[in-house]
Amino acid sequence: MNYLLVLFVLIAGAAHAAEPAYPNRPVRFLAAQPPGGPVDIMARVVGQKLSEPWGQTVVIDNRPGASGNIGNAMVARATPDGYTILVQSSAFAVNPSLYRNAGYDPIKDFAPVINAGSIPNLIFVHPSVPANNLQELITLGKSQKLSYASSGTGTTPHLTAERLLKTMAGLDITHIPYSGAAPAVNAVTAGQVSIGATATPAAMPLIKAGKLRAIVVTSPQRSPALPDVPTAAESGFPGYVDYTWIAFFAPAATPRAIVAKLNADIANVLQNAAVKERLAVLGFDYTPNTPQQFADYLKAEVVKWAKVVKDSGARAD
Repeated sequence: MNYLLVLFVLIAGAAHAAEPAYPNRPVRFLAAQPPGGPVDIMARVVGQKLSEPWGQTVVIDNRPGASGNIGNAMVARATPDGYTILVQSSAFAVNPSLYRNAGYDPIKDFAPVINAGSIPNLIFVHPSVPANNLQELITLGKSQKLSYASSGTGTTPHLTAERLLKTMAGLDITHIPYSGAAPAVNAVTAGQVSIGATATPAAMPLIKAGKLRAIVVTSPQRSPALPDVPTAAESGFPGYVDYTWIAFFAPAATPRAIVAKLNADIANVLQNAAVKERLAVLGFDYTPNTPQQFADYLKAEVVKWAKVVKDSGARAD
């Protein structure tokens, strides 16, 4: 009997030892937004750094569409082996309330890996717009019909503009959704739309170049990346805070050991001095979190944004 037990242990140990280490082939980061936006930036920064210790290529696969729902659903149905990872913004928590059928369940269909950072949302204008601050923009909006470009229906910048400009300021303003932050920024830069609402990274270079004018940032304090731009609280809306977070998700049945490794390895990248500096310049703020901490946070976010969607009356279909 003892001989059989020892033999079983040896066989099990040999089988375990024979399992290849993860990852042993290229990993796909499916970015559910187009190139140039904060999701794409985060996916590329992290993917490039991970390829070194992993010894494997990290492929960035941009799959925009339906405010990220197409990419979200693809990863929800992917093989849960750690080789297809979703990179998505807080739209992930918003869309199930905004769409009648988003195509995925944010809690049941995914294993949260890590919240890689948050960035404030930003309202900005084309330089030709005669408004230098939020109150001047509101005054202008009460005298003429305005429209704004957002990074997409269901993104938190979309809801920021709906809450701040429409619900709270009472403007009759038209939403023009784009397929991501970069296209929205380009539309405002070209003068096709007068106002933009996105997370900070895509608009920041053009603001610093004088091609766009920042109006308000939605962080609790001024963003170190845009120190001259007032907060919503400073602009007549005390306590107002909104943000966009960028996170990594695996399909629901992904082994816990792989999720834990992804969390640890991505956290190491995010705490690398060069990466921290690069992301900080764009306005990203990262706080270390475990998969369980992020899972708990995600549940609260789904509830929070469901209330925002209901209160704003926003719908996508």
